[in-house]
Amino acid sequence: MEQKLEHPILAVIGLGNPGVKYYGNRHNIGFRVVDALAQRYGGQWQQKEIMEVATIRIGDKKLVLVKPQTFMNQSGKVMPFLNKQGIKAENVLVVHDELEYPFGKIKVRFGGSARGHNGLRSIIEYVGKDFARLRFGIGRPEDKKMVGNYVLQNFIEDAAEIDQLIDQSVDLIEGLLQVHQEEL
Repeated sequence: MEQKLEHPILAVIGLGNPGVKYYGNRHNIGFRVVDALAQRYGGQWQQKEIMEVATIRIGDKKLVLVKPQTFMNQSGKVMPFLNKQGIKAENVLVVHDELEYPFGKIKVRFGGSARGHNGLRSIIEYVGKDFARLRFGIGRPEDKKMVGNYVLQNFIEDAAEIDQLIDQSVDLIEGLLQVHQEEL
């Protein structure tokens, strides 16, 4: 599944909640994807203000990875830091869990609403809706009242399958970067 974006990606923000107790939660899949990306390319996480940051190189392309440490509903607070680095919203890819997709569906799109996702809503408050998103399907509980608990629960799916989907997400990000390198 190759996706084309108009703007080159200079930063990837993985959404999640800080702390070990949240790491396996559905809501933290963004953290897990950027962790896998950092690991694949030897990135070292450093604490900076209200986030963890790692810089990696894929080919000749520098990529800034960010994990907000503010809890989900304050994720947008990292955007001024990226702006100071010369990275505009249209050059950002946000990796997040997606209730509207069945488990395992992964799709990239540019722009759109928050669709009830508090992390996206926070980023939109800071920079508007014009940024790319990698949406990682986690499914949805049948009872709408259960959504809050559902996203904060650990995955019940097979760990190997989740790891494979995380790798697939990293491969997709690499593909997005390669498309722009070929055009330069």
